[in-house]
Amino acid sequence: MADAPSIPDEAEVRAKWGGFKFTPANAKKAKAIVARYPEGRQRSAVMPLLDLAQRQVGKDTKTQGWLPVPVIEYVAEYLDMPYIRAYEVASFYTMYNLAPVGRYHVQVCGTTPCLLRGSDDVMAACKNKGMNKGKTTPDGLFTLTEVECMGNCASAPMVQINDDNYEDLDYDRTMAVLDALEEGKQPKTGTQEPGRHTVETLGGPTNLKDMVKSNHDYRGEW
Repeated sequence: MADAPSIPDEAEVRAKWGGFKFTPANAKKAKAIVARYPEGRQRSAVMPLLDLAQRQVGKDTKTQGWLPVPVIEYVAEYLDMPYIRAYEVASFYTMYNLAPVGRYHVQVCGTTPCLLRGSDDVMAACKNKGMNKGKTTPDGLFTLTEVECMGNCASAPMVQINDDNYEDLDYDRTMAVLDALEEGKQPKTGTQEPGRHTVETLGGPTNLKDMVKSNHDYRGEW
């Protein structure tokens, strides 16, 4: 897995993020999020509010975003909860970044289905683009993280880059995705297998074929 994240010096972090607060637009979103929860349960909004805060940091830094300690403290204070409770959430879920990341956070799945389907080739492509696990490239463009299963086993191997998944990868397809991002283009998301749309069987359906074009009644044939 990835090395421990490199968190900036606390004084530097507090100098930059100590005055963090939601923008007017995000404050409106935060209020709407908290209103979804019953009276007395507002602290349950900690996950979406941490995500909202991380995205605001990302917009400010032109990256995927991360959660400096003062930002976590702000969310905790917003919800009138102890800081440590908010930090427990932020440090448990990998959707939150506790250290700065690049513009594109490349999360490569290395769990068994992806490994058996060639995740080593995906990782090799990332390394040949200058990435190292747990690090951000010198140009600030890519951060590479190896993660556990992200639920796309039927179209393995896959990576998640910021909010998008790229599936059915091999070395060349991974390089094509990374090259496009490097050039400022948006590559096709989802499966990279030609002719495949989601995670349907490669080569087309193998059963219930008559259901493709109409609501066929199979009961008389069973």
